[in-house]
Amino acid sequence: MDYRHEIKHIISPGDAAAIRTNLSTVAKIDPHAKEKGCYCIRSLYFDDPMDTALHEKLDGVNERRKFRIRYYNDDLTYIMLECKMKRDGVGCKPQEKLTLEEVKKILRGDIAWMVTSNRPLLVALYVDMKVRKLQPKTVVQYKRVPFVYGPGNVRVTIDWDIRTGQPGDFLDPNGLTLPIEEDVTLLEVKWDEYLPSVIRRAAALKSRTPTSFSKYAACRVYC
Repeated sequence: MDYRHEIKHIISPGDAAAIRTNLSTVAKIDPHAKEKGCYCIRSLYFDDPMDTALHEKLDGVNERRKFRIRYYNDDLTYIMLECKMKRDGVGCKPQEKLTLEEVKKILRGDIAWMVTSNRPLLVALYVDMKVRKLQPKTVVQYKRVPFVYGPGNVRVTIDWDIRTGQPGDFLDPNGLTLPIEEDVTLLEVKWDEYLPSVIRRAAALKSRTPTSFSKYAACRVYC
């Protein structure tokens, strides 16, 4: 399993505009965002009755994971199950495509079919839902500008307009969402073995203090 480095920085809207200008001269916009220059992400996060994933993040536990289901730009024909895993400061994100009907089944608790699906990530979610009583906890929605840079397999994203909603509204793109308490613009940089200096300069990383800000944790304030 390939783990990647990741750093986050909370930035101002002015910083975001400057970074977008800088990155546009050295990196490319992710092809999925070319039409508008950004896209909307809507995710459904899972946790157990003890809120283990939430507390592990807040406590900075070294090895942790959390499941989520997400789709982009209100498109319910392309839905992904992901398990975001962290260990020793690096992360990975195994993925599995889901159909709309499969997501509907999961949301209503019809999960027996998952154990015989021959899809490892679905089986892992099934086990956690049965053993740890994992269940949908909150919707996390935000807008993202994504840049990619070949050397180092770098991905730089700027996220804003972070909002939260109820799990029952996950498949309704027009479902009610509320802004998180703090209006945050988040810069995230991910890379494999090395981070090229041209990206460090474009994002002015040397002058920024990393943060452990979690969209999931911020969105749990309402539920």
